[in-house]
Amino acid sequence: MNAVRTFFQDLAKISNVEIIQKISLAIEQSLYPSLPQSPPDVEALRIYLILHEFHLFDQPKLYSSIICPFAKSLLSLSKVALNVFNSWWQINQPSFFNRLIVIYKSCIEFLLQLPDTTNHLEVSKRQEGLFISMEMLRKLNEVNEAHNQIIPYHKFYVPELKDRVNIRDDYISWVQRTNRLSQTGLYFCNYPFLFDGAAKSVLLQTDAALQMQNAIESAHRINLISCFTPMQIFDPVNPCLILKVSRNTIVQDTLNELHSKHSADLKKPLKVIFLGEEAVDEGGVRKEFFMLLLREVLDPKYGMFKLHEESNLQWFNPSTFEDPNMFHMIGILCGLAIYNFTIINLQFPLALYKKLLKKPVTVDDVKELDPGVGKGLQDLLDYDGDDFEAVFNLSFEIMQEQFGEIKSVELCTDGKNKLVNQTNKHEYINLYVDYLLNKSVEVQFKAFSEGFHSVCGGNVLDLFHPQELQAMVVGNEDYDFTEFEKNTDYKNDYHKYHPTIKMFWEVFHEMSLEDKKKFLLFLTGSDRIPVFGMKNVKMTIQPAGGGEKFLPVAHTCFNLLDLPRYTVKSTLREKLLLAIQQTEGFGLV
Repeated sequence: MNAVRTFFQDLAKISNVEIIQKISLAIEQSLYPSLPQSPPDVEALRIYLILHEFHLFDQPKLYSSIICPFAKSLLSLSKVALNVFNSWWQINQPSFFNRLIVIYKSCIEFLLQLPDTTNHLEVSKRQEGLFISMEMLRKLNEVNEAHNQIIPYHKFYVPELKDRVNIRDDYISWVQRTNRLSQTGLYFCNYPFLFDGAAKSVLLQTDAALQMQNAIESAHRINLISCFTPMQIFDPVNPCLILKVSRNTIVQDTLNELHSKHSADLKKPLKVIFLGEEAVDEGGVRKEFFMLLLREVLDPKYGMFKLHEESNLQWFNPSTFEDPNMFHMIGILCGLAIYNFTIINLQFPLALYKKLLKKPVTVDDVKELDPGVGKGLQDLLDYDGDDFEAVFNLSFEIMQEQFGEIKSVELCTDGKNKLVNQTNKHEYINLYVDYLLNKSVEVQFKAFSEGFHSVCGGNVLDLFHPQELQAMVVGNEDYDFTEFEKNTDYKNDYHKYHPTIKMFWEVFHEMSLEDKKKFLLFLTGSDRIPVFGMKNVKMTIQPAGGGEKFLPVAHTCFNLLDLPRYTVKSTLREKLLLAIQQTEGFGLV
């Protein structure tokens, strides 16, 4: 293929336009019509690999004459022939595979930016071009996923979709249509791998809005009917999900409140009331509720989760005494956080989101959660010596702490007597991963998953990658601190040109990335940002009384910073760094 690429690169240097036009015409009129669905020999399939290197495929304006007719022919090949392609794409260099993706993404981007037309033939041609390009990318995505991502999944993103297509309307039409694969209705939601995280967030918002609207309308209908029902007393149905909790007993109160709700209530907009307080929940109270509650349930005193110190990640405790209802509640809360667009500080590995989406976990997930154990498993994979058994001396069992005692757990029948060797080490590792991330926490995760899906179940989750779902729950690390400064508001006599404010931003931008993340944690309760980016992280700074000896204070539920009127830059730096170091996970006031 390298020789093919070199040949076509040389061909592209030909300055005689007529020669290129004749080649193009020969491809259109002679080559394409002669391409069979079932080639007589495997070698005849190589044309589909070779021709994509021709430089005319870099010109999306030729979508209807060169690019899409070729893709249409490829997609119509027999199943046997397509299977041959799967293997070829797998063994070729990723750069060749990536080129195909760029070609067909460029077609989509080109077609989306074309001005509207009322010409029915032109509309039909464009629709077919979009359909074929997306079908080709669907095929490439299937190959990519089947072979553990030849290239990263985000290489398929077409960011222009959310700007050029009304994806809200597309999603609504998609969920309402029975035959979602019909070409007569072209739905971009049939191709979720094209959507980036921000676009999928719009889809999630749309789905949440639909379900919330249905729940609200249902409540209003019940209340209206009750007004005309004689001789019966009805309690009015609230169109919102109201949780009334005390700060002192927030876990038990939340558990009791959720137990008293119907499943339909979970689809309503969430409003939180702290008993004895008058604050109206416009989002800040809800955010504080999630932070306080999660800080409490993740406390070691409950023993529900185990903190892996090396990774600083939590995982289900297989030896917990807690009732599964507690895990069900936490699953509901994670679902509510997503559906009410509240980022929560939930330090779980990617494995959690894989399991929620029914994706298999692997040894890489063990490496993330417990790097020490992961390294040990990788050492087994890497070792190819003949003295494997003597070096490792392992059997199909693991030692695990259960209720304060170290006990042996067999990974298979009579595992303690089955030695791990070069031949069966992959079986051992697969069983180890399965036990650690699946079987040992099966009861706990099942309850958590049922709670989560009681809120977030449905079509929309099928559109997400695990990494994208994780970003919806806990945010991402796509920082843009210049944007952060631009979005900041000021109160009272503070403004962006105030000497203290100018010093603050000088100090902030001089901080290390780790300290900036600590500041975000101090200010917002999370060191990560929403999938829509820094534009959704809005800080307000107001002056604080008391003089320069006091520390800055963060009102986490409102992203509000009380900043004393410091006059010396070194003092501001010292006090700010001290303030962010003293937070214990939430920096909450």
